[in-house]
This record gives sequence, structure tokens and C-alpha cells, in this order.
Amino acid sequence: MLPIWCGSTVLSMGCTGREKATAFSFRGSLLSRLKRLYYQDLSKRHSSISEFIAATIQVEKTKLKNPPLDIHTLGDRVLRQPAKRVAKVDNALRDLAYDMLKTMYSSDGIGLAAPQVAVNKQLIVVDTDPENAAAPPLILVNPKVIRTSKEQCTDQEGCLSIPGVYLDVVRPTAIEVSFKDENGRPQKMQAADLLARCILHEMDHLTGVMFVDRVNNQLALTQELQKNGFSAGDVKAITG
Repeated sequence: MLPIWCGSTVLSMGCTGREKATAFSFRGSLLSRLKRLYYQDLSKRHSSISEFIAATIQVEKTKLKNPPLDIHTLGDRVLRQPAKRVAKVDNALRDLAYDMLKTMYSSDGIGLAAPQVAVNKQLIVVDTDPENAAAPPLILVNPKVIRTSKEQCTDQEGCLSIPGVYLDVVRPTAIEVSFKDENGRPQKMQAADLLARCILHEMDHLTGVMFVDRVNNQLALTQELQKNGFSAGDVKAITG
């Protein structure tokens, strides 16, 4: 799960603590553009948007006092294990996705990966518009990045598995990804900016990578981790 700042504007991807006052306040052109990109891509494969929404798991976007799943934190070995491909998309997997979404919404998040809830499967859920009840979440089974843009950007990220820690990470600005949806149907979509960053962040979890592994500023990384009760010894830096 992931919070991001673009400039001085908070784009909430799971804000906690001091960020909560401005969480989900962004209503500018970036999010609108991402939504158009998302739905334009879906419309190529479905006769109508309503058809896709009807096929999507319906989850009330509310916070539960006792969410169905526990989110594991940095230092837990389960977060470092590569996830296994899903062989069959069935009711059990859909139930898991439903519980992940409920847990994500309860934690003020817009993305969650199965390894974060100690499930070793290639499954992520994303919702970049959690305040909009009509906007369906995105469920990606066995996601794979097909292409990435040459252009990269730096934005601040955080993670529900590392609460309180927010640091700059460089990622591609746009991606194309293939996956299976919650009904087992092969899909492809393009994503840019916030949505692309969220998908890449969550996909990292499927290979045992945490966003702190990608942070270049080691001094800031160590300070932020220590301030929030985490150890820099649990970081596995990615070089090159």
C-alpha cells in the first residue's frame, strides 16, 4: 500500500497519521486523466463500462474496526518470499481479493498485495479512487509488466507494511501490464503516473521487494526507519 506526494499535493495511497487531514483531497487533472485512461482501456474489451463493473467484486468502501486480514510489517520474513503464480481463479481467490479490499479500505489504502497479508499468491488489488463508491477496484492476478516508458519520475512513497515511513523512489512514468481479472479472463491495460506507480509498488511485493529497497538516499532511509521503529538491517538494497 502506498501514499504518494506530487509536488505539494497529497495523492493519498494509504495515508496514516499526519497525512490523514489532507487524505484523498486531490481532485485535479492528474487523477481525472488517469481515470479516463483506465476506463478507455477497459472499454476496448467490454461493450460498456457497466458490463465491467457488474463483473467486478462489489465491496463497500468503508473502514472496519476489525478488518478481516492482518497486514505484516517490515522485518517479517513472509514479506520477502516470492509469491507463487495462481493456477486457478476460483471462488476462494475471489474471497481472498474481497477480504484484501476490505482490509485495504480499512487501512486508508489504495493498493495491497497478497504477501502483505501472508498469502503467497500473485494477487494485488488497487483502487486509486477510494472515495468514489461507483468506481470499481482493480484486481490483478499473475500481473506481468509488458512495457515501461523510458521516462522516469521521482515521487515519495510509503507502505502499509512500513507505517510512517515516506521516501523518494524512482519509477517509470507509464507501463503496460497483462494479468487475469477476478473471473480468470486475460486482460491488458496501460497505466500512467499515480496508477502506474501503485501497480509497480504492489507488484514489487510479489517478488519480495519493499519500496525501501529502492530508496537511493541512505541517510534519509536510515533516519526514517529508526524514527518509526524499524531497522535498516531489514532493507535489501537494489542496485543498478
